[in-house]
Amino acid sequence: MTSLCIDRVDLLHLTMGLRHPFVTSFGPQHERDVVLVRARADGVDGWGELVAGRDPAYSEETVATALTIMRDHLLHRLLGRDITDPRQVATWWTKVRGNPMAKAAIEMAVWDAWSAATGRSLATVLGGTRTAVPAGVSVGIADSTGALLDRVAAFVEQGYARIKLKIAPGTDLERVGAVRERFAGIALMADANSAYTLADADHLAELDAFDLTMIEQPLAHDDIIDHATLAARVATPLCLDESIRSTDDARRALQIGACRIINCKPGRLGGLTESLALHDWGIASGVPLWVGGMLESGVGRLHNIALASLPGFTLPGDTSASDRYWEADIIDPPVTIAADGTVAVPTVVGIDAAIDHERLQARVHLTESFDAASLAAVRATAGDGT
Repeated sequence: MTSLCIDRVDLLHLTMGLRHPFVTSFGPQHERDVVLVRARADGVDGWGELVAGRDPAYSEETVATALTIMRDHLLHRLLGRDITDPRQVATWWTKVRGNPMAKAAIEMAVWDAWSAATGRSLATVLGGTRTAVPAGVSVGIADSTGALLDRVAAFVEQGYARIKLKIAPGTDLERVGAVRERFAGIALMADANSAYTLADADHLAELDAFDLTMIEQPLAHDDIIDHATLAARVATPLCLDESIRSTDDARRALQIGACRIINCKPGRLGGLTESLALHDWGIASGVPLWVGGMLESGVGRLHNIALASLPGFTLPGDTSASDRYWEADIIDPPVTIAADGTVAVPTVVGIDAAIDHERLQARVHLTESFDAASLAAVRATAGDGT
């Protein structure tokens, strides 16, 4: 039986500038504060990525708050303990409420270390069955309808199987309609990131004219009640993102009719263990699922693609190429789109083998390292024996 003991964790801080500003209903984003987690165990390195943002916009978690939780409340519950199944890790953190992105960053590094230790790709470890997954891309709010059409045309030419348009009041009906008119056969969806209220129900119903696959998270990030009311007033399926923090949340939302589709983001759910639980529930419940993205570097992107290879993820996810966001990613080779509009599922044994370490180190501006002994000493000095 395989056993793994994480004896050291490194937190690598870097900043990655986006090729182009990414604009949502939250505002423009020009760069990402990236924190990578390297879990070192028994001669292997596992990698995870913190997907929290600099500001508490998409989530109340930020890079700063997540780092505090990781340093003070998560790492000492992990370091030096024997792991015989990666799913164990999530159970060690049950007394730490919330903070799913902090938990996911570490837990996903453990899963990757397990992949390396067992000599199998992460997709294989997770139960993936596909060798390639359809590529989808998220298109931010543009300065004009013409600019949006040009962007979408470029992505369609590259072969993307699904286009997701970010929308907000004032940049929705005309632009979605223009994209649908020009690209009649493309799979198209709209993502509102909670930009609307129930008072906009009649307005949102006008999106029904554009044959969308779904409208994603139109209402409040913590709501399912109003989404159920809205779902009864629009024909287009609603998809929930921010509202779903667990498989139980998904079950409740489906039970009251708040959605028909669910976006699975490992960072939002607390890691791969809960993502797998949501996947299995989705299959049993007949709910279409897809894997969402959070502007990840290549490390987080490889995790997402491996997860998307599972059979229950039946809709194209946010599985765009590395050059969608970055001039040069920190993995080599980068993620690319094949001629048939798919992304290859990574076959590397451990993400460490895919990282361009020279390029990564050139971007790192701070590294924090933790081991069981040093954390125990700090906690003893602080008088905290939890």
